[in-house]
Amino acid sequence: MSESLKTYKAKRNFAITPEPAEGGQEGGESLTFVIQKHWASRLHYDFRLELDGVMMSWAVPKGPSYDTHDKRMAVHVEDHPISYNDFEGTIPPKQYGAGKVIIWDKGYWKPLDDPRKALAAGNLKFQLTGHKMRGKWVLVRMKGKGEKQEPWLLIKEKDEHARPAEEFSVVDEMPDSVKALPLPGSAAAVPAKVAKGAAKVASKAAPKAAPKAAAPKAELPESLTPQLATLVDAPPSSPEDWLFEIKFDGYRILTRVEGTDIRLITRNGNDWTHKMRPLRDAIAKMKLPSGWYDGEIVVHDDDGRPDFGLLQNAFDEDHPGEMVYFIFDIPFHDGRDLRETPLDERRAILEKVMAKKATDTVRYSASLNATPQDMIAAACSMGLEGIIGKRRDSAYTSRRGGSWIKLKCGQRQEFVIGGYTDPQGSRSGFGSLLLGTYDKDGKLQYAGNVGSGFNGASLKELKSKMDALTAEKSPFVPNKDIDKRAHWLKPTLVAEVAFGEWTRSGSIRHSVFKGLRKDKKASAITRELPSHVKEKENTDMETSTAVQGKLPASLKVTNPDRVIDKHSGATKITLVRYYALVGALMLPHLKGRPVSLVRAPAGVGGELFFQKHAETNKLPGVKSLNQALDPDHPPMLEVSTEQGLLSAAQWNVVELHTQNASATSYEKPNRMVFDLDPGKDVTWKQVQEAAQLMRAFLDHLGLPAFLKTSGGKGLHVVVPIKPGYGWDDVKAFSQAVVAHMSQNIPERFVLKSGPSNRVGKIFIDYLRNGRGATTACAWSARARPGLGISVPVTWEELDKLTGGDHWTVGTVHTRLDVGNSPWDGYAKAAKGLAPAMKMLGFKPGSGT
Repeated sequence: MSESLKTYKAKRNFAITPEPAEGGQEGGESLTFVIQKHWASRLHYDFRLELDGVMMSWAVPKGPSYDTHDKRMAVHVEDHPISYNDFEGTIPPKQYGAGKVIIWDKGYWKPLDDPRKALAAGNLKFQLTGHKMRGKWVLVRMKGKGEKQEPWLLIKEKDEHARPAEEFSVVDEMPDSVKALPLPGSAAAVPAKVAKGAAKVASKAAPKAAPKAAAPKAELPESLTPQLATLVDAPPSSPEDWLFEIKFDGYRILTRVEGTDIRLITRNGNDWTHKMRPLRDAIAKMKLPSGWYDGEIVVHDDDGRPDFGLLQNAFDEDHPGEMVYFIFDIPFHDGRDLRETPLDERRAILEKVMAKKATDTVRYSASLNATPQDMIAAACSMGLEGIIGKRRDSAYTSRRGGSWIKLKCGQRQEFVIGGYTDPQGSRSGFGSLLLGTYDKDGKLQYAGNVGSGFNGASLKELKSKMDALTAEKSPFVPNKDIDKRAHWLKPTLVAEVAFGEWTRSGSIRHSVFKGLRKDKKASAITRELPSHVKEKENTDMETSTAVQGKLPASLKVTNPDRVIDKHSGATKITLVRYYALVGALMLPHLKGRPVSLVRAPAGVGGELFFQKHAETNKLPGVKSLNQALDPDHPPMLEVSTEQGLLSAAQWNVVELHTQNASATSYEKPNRMVFDLDPGKDVTWKQVQEAAQLMRAFLDHLGLPAFLKTSGGKGLHVVVPIKPGYGWDDVKAFSQAVVAHMSQNIPERFVLKSGPSNRVGKIFIDYLRNGRGATTACAWSARARPGLGISVPVTWEELDKLTGGDHWTVGTVHTRLDVGNSPWDGYAKAAKGLAPAMKMLGFKPGSGT
């Protein structure tokens, strides 16, 4: 074993990396496997099988697929210690495999033949029992062509678990960690119970007791609007004040019982009793007390999981007897109005009723006994939708509020179907559905497409429905991303879709069709944006939700839930927490430099206020610089502490811009900035090429060049210089650099900044180098839709960037591990300008 781990150990410095050097308990007859999702230079999946005291390892770039036709490349890498099975964390920069690692799946594997002989022969067949990976698989060695590492293929074998790629993507639909879960099949395993509908999961809810005061008597109302849950981005910080249940993948149904008069009502108030006669009859046999009962109807798959598609079939094929009704609340009971009665007490009444009446068809929805993090992990590992949290002391309110929350495993919501594309290849029916959501003005905004999640039957059935809804014109607001060859539909059908993420342009990626919604109106479908859990005494907003930035108790954030960016749904507290998160990274770029603050009290799209001066007594941590630096004006500002950064954010500051000189040597700049500002019709690829040309010319002049995204449309090329010349000379020299590039490459660059001059060209903004001029600081957010951020990058990363706003406030966590390391050596790289000026023929003091 020690011999086998030599390569593993040689590649790592265990004084720096948190990875284990050795150790781990062997599984004995039950061999273990683990798959780790690894964000290194590129995202990949590390597939490891235990054998002979180590974990044999393969790197799978695309991850596994349940489609037997998919042959996923698997590169054989060095063996790892068994203790690596428990590793989840971040490998530091400059270490081998630097990046974030999570345990994506784990479990047991069983070789179907002698594994050592199979490995030698290059054909290893085995069976997996994991949270996500099931059934038979094979690793096949390819014929190498001199590669240092053996190329293999990971392939799903044909069995009952195999599924076509267009119907199911395990990496897209189950993206999260399973570290919190026990190994499958162990006594502690919760998911199996969760999969059976959570009816038997133990609960540690508060002691059941009769209401402290009798609820008021009331006539049973004819109608009732249900309470709805709000999507949030993190669990509450005080989980003991909440109870949690499985988020069922079904239809919300309220039941009105008054003697033999039993009605089943949808969340929109539609009477569906006639569609669910067997369920209505099952409830009648229970002889429930009069009242309103709130719950969800589901249909389980063969593994006991709620399946939205099967629920649809139960209606379409007129087989409603397969439905199961989980009841979780009782707003009215036996002549009394319980809506103001605390949830714990309402559920105590409901549980007492259901203890005597429940059947296999109508069940009590039990609360779960675990931390929210473990519960969400368990739900996600089983492919469930997520969990619902409810404040124990909350009343029942007929609206959407913060006392009921939903935590989803992945992103999922309803979309309006506005068109479809033609099928390709052997596929029938249609290619993909064009999706949209309504904005606040009632206009249908394009939100991308979905082409997976269908089978032959659903393609045919849905195409038949769409044929009856054809339209001549697009129902969407014009959008260049919409397929021009699409077929248009009247926007009446509503699709439920799971997806990986929203793009900056407002479209979804990695989408999977789940089914049609018949209980929701198309006109009511809007983009669902996560908010923050509202705690009882949440004035200082200490706990992190959107990002894990810890806020000091002394910081009072006013209007924390005010949305400042409608595009991303970010609120003021989101931005404050962002600056708390990146403060340590941002301060080296802020310290000692005069700063300008861009305030956006009305949010992105509103009026902006650019302030070089302010009353610092209202901004703890922001200090005034020596007035002698700018004697004709009030003192300039410096943000030198994290407290100052957070004070500014609380003051509605979105952007922080810095000047090119430090306060200690203000008259002699110590950097130049070239802002690549693309004009109309310039592609991102052209911007990338322009940056390389800029770098090449600066290198020709003997000047170092560091790169960062702008957070907007372009890129910033930053040149550290030794402070030897004044503002006028530095600005004039930077203008000469830009003039040279525009004269020699006129088809790409332009010297004048006007919009009409820049059509199809890039203006290299040298004006940033004048006295008092500023540039967005590294890690500053930008007051633009999406809240892009300015991030230091290496030149090697340039080709991988997707835009100047490649990272945003919402996605910054994917970059934190890298931090400022792309600019290592920045200060030492500074050069004097004299040699470069001489090479370019520039004479200081002449302006040319």
